[in-house]
Amino acid sequence: MNRGLTNAIRYVMDEWIPPAIRDSRIFMYPFFYIWFKGKYINEIMNFKKNVYFMSKQEFFDFYKKRDSMAKDRETDLSMASIRFMLDKMNKDNKTFLDIGCGNGFLLNMVKDLGFDTTGCDVFEQSPFEHSKYIQGDIENIPLENDSVDVISACHILEHVLDFSKSISEIKRVAAKQVIVVVPCQKYYMYTLDEHINFFPFKEKLIYHMDMENYICEVIQGDLVYIGTK
Repeated sequence: MNRGLTNAIRYVMDEWIPPAIRDSRIFMYPFFYIWFKGKYINEIMNFKKNVYFMSKQEFFDFYKKRDSMAKDRETDLSMASIRFMLDKMNKDNKTFLDIGCGNGFLLNMVKDLGFDTTGCDVFEQSPFEHSKYIQGDIENIPLENDSVDVISACHILEHVLDFSKSISEIKRVAAKQVIVVVPCQKYYMYTLDEHINFFPFKEKLIYHMDMENYICEVIQGDLVYIGTK
């Protein structure tokens, strides 16, 4: 199920259903059961309560074992968001790092623009061959200060425990541009995406990114932020 469709479904559920019903465990249970294919439903529904007591390994293991209807889609980004990002990237830059790169979908598109591309994720082995790969996570990026021209973190910040540290890390490693994409989403206890951090309006993301030169737009349900150092 592609990102555009899931964003549309999320919008209808979050905006049209009264909050008392929308955030009822009983009401949401069938949606969780279908979306997560009947696996680990209680564990997933309790995730927001338990996540702050998990070790980092338990946190990673939780994400590795869950199986949802979104698992096999090519990317969590909408094509409209990708087009906006690629259009606003400074083509004079040479190196690009995608944090939480997944299957490398975005990396492959950026590589076609002539960038030297590198992916970073928690997997031990690279899931692709078209770009370089390093193992790591956004809270501890294994690179030196200002070592990459452009860094992207797409659909990552809504999942992280140490939000401030994650932002500091991407800004530390980026030499010229920072690209961040998060859902423009209200907080609910029972969401089908295991999000921890929520951004119901773009000013919240702008405040936390704390960069003087930036653009931030809502595109098909996502906030796309591009900051220039």
